[in-house]
Amino acid sequence: MFKTAWFAKASKKARISDEELCSAVRQAMIGRADDLGGGVFKKRLGKNLYRSLILARGRQYWVYAYLFAKKDRANIDEDELASFRALAGLYAGKTDEDLDKELRRKELVEICQ
Repeated sequence: MFKTAWFAKASKKARISDEELCSAVRQAMIGRADDLGGGVFKKRLGKNLYRSLILARGRQYWVYAYLFAKKDRANIDEDELASFRALAGLYAGKTDEDLDKELRRKELVEICQ
């Protein structure tokens, strides 16, 4: 399970711990998240104050990609969803070597195993 560098900064600012992220993604794995299709899942975080988008096409790699405050917006729009679905497809095609490179460049952060 991973988070993007952008998500790492956003979750730190929102005071959402890696432990909470790990717990939430485990819940998503068993169907306790909104499945937006195409490998995109929406999960509530931070005592229901935030929404996160998790990418998991093929459910091989689970990657936190986007975080927004519930007070700031109700949801993402269709164009954004299409972009996240495309990104989920890219992650589905990545190899372990690709992920290792992104981890070394700090584009991704591993949060739990």
